Amino acid sequence: MLIIKKIIAIWALAAFFFSTTLVWTPDGNCITIQEERELAKEFMAVVKSQYPLIEDPVIVDYVNRVGNRILKSIPPQPFVYQFHVIHEDVYNAFATPAGHIFVNSGLFAALDSEEELAGIIGHEIAHVVCRHISQRIESSKKIGMATLAGMVAGVLLGVGGAGAAAGAVTMGSVAAGQSAALAYSRENEMQADQLGLGYLTHAGYTGEGLLTSLRKIRSKQWYGSDQIPTYLTTHPAAEQRMSYIDNWLHQNRAQTTVKKSPVGGFELAHTRITALYTNTQLALDHFQKALNSSPDDPMANYGYALALTRKDQWHAAAKHMQKAIESNALATYMLQDLGKIYFHEGAFEKALEALSSSSSSKDLEGQLYLGRTQMELEQFAEAKATFEKLVRYHQDYTQAYYYLGESSGRLGDMFGAHYNLGRFYQRRGDMRNAGFHLNRAMKLATNETQKQMVDHELKSLDSMAKDRKKNPPG
Repeated sequence: MLIIKKIIAIWALAAFFFSTTLVWTPDGNCITIQEERELAKEFMAVVKSQYPLIEDPVIVDYVNRVGNRILKSIPPQPFVYQFHVIHEDVYNAFATPAGHIFVNSGLFAALDSEEELAGIIGHEIAHVVCRHISQRIESSKKIGMATLAGMVAGVLLGVGGAGAAAGAVTMGSVAAGQSAALAYSRENEMQADQLGLGYLTHAGYTGEGLLTSLRKIRSKQWYGSDQIPTYLTTHPAAEQRMSYIDNWLHQNRAQTTVKKSPVGGFELAHTRITALYTNTQLALDHFQKALNSSPDDPMANYGYALALTRKDQWHAAAKHMQKAIESNALATYMLQDLGKIYFHEGAFEKALEALSSSSSSKDLEGQLYLGRTQMELEQFAEAKATFEKLVRYHQDYTQAYYYLGESSGRLGDMFGAHYNLGRFYQRRGDMRNAGFHLNRAMKLATNETQKQMVDHELKSLDSMAKDRKKNPPG
């Protein structure tokens, strides 16, 4: 409840402040580059605390490949751009200061081609290049970056955002003031469209995707939607934009007809988004309908298999995944998914074969399942090596520490067992269990190196305790 109250307060402050104090123009002053980076860091903390980011390597890698292809067509930038996908059904995409580009899974699932995804991303990149958000907040630095980050989150996530934030802003004048005062201006949108179209055509796209994706977003409210799509509240003037883009495409037809091949991977990423990150029943219905039309379609079988895993229908999922693999020569990720399905079926030998032949260091979940399969087969030394590799290269992958502790214990390494279980609970925020296991590890340490390792974790735990006491959660 306290979190909701804080969000309401931030949004109310944002609506009042931006509607009464800020005056900006497209070519106005900006905050400094360093301030923009600081704001982006705070903003990312807000987003991660409220919205789940999709970390599926197939999806994230694909979106980044599209984004990086467009980046090659823009002038040198002071920021390192990063592209993210938020697990959120509403139609939205936005760019934060310092080059973070977000696309919601709901919008991605509604797109039909790489051209459309590139159109959305190119437009958002243009907002960053123009530093539109930075222009709007230059005179509000006195508020403080942490509070500003919350305000900017309110701006970009829109009235139609999810969770507590959405409920917090459905308050009459506050909602009206926020949506009217905080969205990009029409001038911002036109400038981002103009530059974005140039970036897209230089990157080898036609630019048509920007128009068709905008039409798709605009049409959503005519199909019985309860609200205007969030994208339209944060990116205004849809009708004028579509008219401008359409005219631009006709006037520049010669340069938009020459294009490169797509970066490739849209169908695979789009299938995973639809199967794993949209409404489960809708996903099942979608792929069942596709299979009714084309029973041997590998992507329909793949999507249906993934959707079935969300219902724990492992045997049926394995059947359709096998069919997808038989019809697809490039089935690396499908093999990983089949291995996970076999694991849940209890077919550990089959799981090991599939996961070993397709395991990728980028697929953290695939690596985790490989180690778990090795443990089920009592290959504890191999499992420990798998988990050690995971935590060595992915220090924030919390779950791996638990299994590293378990596999160490199975091998009789009780120091390693308690040390890694302590690290697991510490990263989970469970200070009581973390303290228990780390103190046990300290008693079991047999050399100075081990003692220093545990001491470092205990100091981090003590620092966490002090921070919690100073800033109690929620």
